[in-house]
Amino acid sequence: MPIDAAKALAAEPRTGEISWNSKDVQLYHLGIGAGLPATDPDELRYTLESRLHVLPSFATVAGSGSPGVISGLSMPGIEVDLARVLHGGQSIVLHRPIPATGTATATNRIAAVYDKGKAAVLVLRTEVADTDGPLWTNDSQIFIKGEGGWGGDRGPSARLDPPAGDPDRTVERSVREDQALLYRLSGDWNPLHADPEFAKVAGFERPILHGLCTYGMTLKAVVDTLLGGDVTRVRSYVTRFAGVVYPGETLRIRMWPGEGSVRVAVSAVERDDAPVLADTVVEHT
Repeated sequence: MPIDAAKALAAEPRTGEISWNSKDVQLYHLGIGAGLPATDPDELRYTLESRLHVLPSFATVAGSGSPGVISGLSMPGIEVDLARVLHGGQSIVLHRPIPATGTATATNRIAAVYDKGKAAVLVLRTEVADTDGPLWTNDSQIFIKGEGGWGGDRGPSARLDPPAGDPDRTVERSVREDQALLYRLSGDWNPLHADPEFAKVAGFERPILHGLCTYGMTLKAVVDTLLGGDVTRVRSYVTRFAGVVYPGETLRIRMWPGEGSVRVAVSAVERDDAPVLADTVVEHT
């Protein structure tokens, strides 16, 4: 069997040191569309080192830029065809604000293996801590087509009931034509996001935007629109990747604020509001 769930779950965690600096943070923020208008004080907190705040989704690239998908597929008990792999979802839990410059220890392990029948889902967990204690916990849900059916635990459903009523706030964010080219400089070099020929082989008409770029753009929109631009108020952020985005398109971001949380749905305007992010929740103070 390509996936040995017991072996994967029993494997020793992999631990290593990661580090980042203000340049890494600034590059990530530019990669998710920060800095427009360039002299706007609200944007300068994402782009100017003297007043730099770190958007919590930076955790997905801090240190190496790897979103965890490839590293998870190299863990013991996991032997799969990369062509069958999809990044199904992502979640972050913040234990305290992320500093603009830091060195920390990252511990990676397979936290769960679920049998969905026609597919398997791996949950790769990354726990990051520095000398002052835990910083964040990152979970990547990795969907592997054709690898289920061994009779294992199906796991919890990621689907939420739709938000009630019309959204309280709706904003639109343009995706630049070169957005994927800029975002990939934070470390995710998958040619699917840059090489037209590779994208065609993968079944897409042209290169697609990184799902984690959309993830970051969406969190920034929520923070700027509903949290007064205060990145330290974010406590957790979870989403399910429901569809692709092409550079040059427009994201429509709908928000339903509640007590201590915001429900969010994201779609692609130019493709009749095709779903992009679903079951998305930002918890905050």
